[in-house]
Amino acid sequence: MSRPISRPITERQQGQPRNVCEIAWRAQLRLCTRYRRLDARGMHPNKICVAVARELAAFLWEAGRQVQCH
Repeated sequence: MSRPISRPITERQQGQPRNVCEIAWRAQLRLCTRYRRLDARGMHPNKICVAVARELAAFLWEAGRQVQCH
């Protein structure tokens, strides 16, 4: 998958499961887009942050389910 990510993020992802990194990238794209759309509609910034945080929680739940406990 070709994706434009910065060096610090690439270094941070080293050693992490590939499927979790893919979930993180999907979250990045979706949540940034969602924030921009809600902002363009003139929604209050606090409401935007709450909406994005709720979706972020779902992505974290999905990522957490992919990782096996040791």
